[in-house]
Amino acid sequence: MDWLPICDLSDINEDEPKSVEVNGKKIGIFQIEDAYFALENICPHAYALLTDGFIEDETVECPLHEAIFDIKSGKLLSGPADRNLCTYALKIEADKIYLQDKV
Repeated sequence: MDWLPICDLSDINEDEPKSVEVNGKKIGIFQIEDAYFALENICPHAYALLTDGFIEDETVECPLHEAIFDIKSGKLLSGPADRNLCTYALKIEADKIYLQDKV
């Protein structure tokens, strides 16, 4: 599998995730402490970018209807959504974040 460069580490912090589009899919890149996670960026309940949502501890809350997801696993914790989020593999090399090209 190939790895696609998607952003620099400096493009993200714990309070400001990064929204990227890969192969037509919107993906959110989130930071928790020194770790980075890639999640489907559109809430499955209604169209809203989760990178515009409310981040607290290790969760993100949809800005429209308050569905809450675990950032590390994509697991739906509460709210009107009916499924977990898709997650994607990341790696870091030389201050760049790469996404595994299986999107």
